[in-house]
Amino acid sequence: ESPPGKSETAVTGNRPAIVRKRKRRDSNSEEKAAELEKQAEFGKGLVQLKQADEKIDEMLHEMSKPLARYRDDSDLDAMLRNEDREGDPMLAFLKKKKKLDPAKPERPVWKGPCPANRYNIRPGYRWDGVDRSNGFEKKFFNSQASRKAAAHEAHMWSVEDM
Repeated sequence: ESPPGKSETAVTGNRPAIVRKRKRRDSNSEEKAAELEKQAEFGKGLVQLKQADEKIDEMLHEMSKPLARYRDDSDLDAMLRNEDREGDPMLAFLKKKKKLDPAKPERPVWKGPCPANRYNIRPGYRWDGVDRSNGFEKKFFNSQASRKAAAHEAHMWSVEDM
């Protein structure tokens, strides 16, 4: 026996079909919502989600630390050591050292002598060493050198008697 006012209503006629349709629609909407949620998660990008999780973990780790941090705090020390500061005399050395041991190997480059060009572009590592230019670059560098030499000569002549 059920409490008064809570008894199930007897459904007659076309009502059972309507009730089944509503149940089916509700289950479909739940499935669609789950699918939309999955698509939204996938649309964000797996790497970005992983980075966000790592950032949250890092923030929780930082929040668990005391507010006052002392010299013997290893996390603070590591953070300050990894920070790059402008004007640091060791910065160039450290960058070179980091560049030497990357995870992916660098592309091969041509190791022999190569003709100079205006853009300082080195030839590819498969270059056979034959200069196939029309000579424009050589003329360009010769004219530049002669112009500088003439300017230097003019300057030396103008300050000769000083």
